[in-house]
Amino acid sequence: MSEPISVSGVGQIARTVSDLAQSVAWYSDVLGLRHLYTFGNMAFFECGETRLMLTETEALAPESIVYFSSSDIVGDSNTLIARGVEFVQAPQLVHQHEDGSQEWMGFFNDPDGRPLGLMERRVGN
Repeated sequence: MSEPISVSGVGQIARTVSDLAQSVAWYSDVLGLRHLYTFGNMAFFECGETRLMLTETEALAPESIVYFSSSDIVGDSNTLIARGVEFVQAPQLVHQHEDGSQEWMGFFNDPDGRPLGLMERRVGN
């Protein structure tokens, strides 16, 4: 077995966008993420313990879905809908664990039409 290293989590996630100014406004105003700073063609947001980096590019490539954690997926999805977000898949129960806890997920698109997820883990009784 290899010696462990001091990796303690995900520090940053990178996504590409076609219009940085539009995306900064959307991630700030619609999703409510705290905009940390912008320089050049990059903008950075606080996402809990993980930073989100957006980079403007002309050629968007397929990317992994980013799932945002929520403690109230139904309430948060209703807030996003009120802000103009259309859910591709409304929040729903996707799995129930043996301990009674539940995994809920819903999906919507970013300004470039690429999917994002909203997820909540509800603790069992």
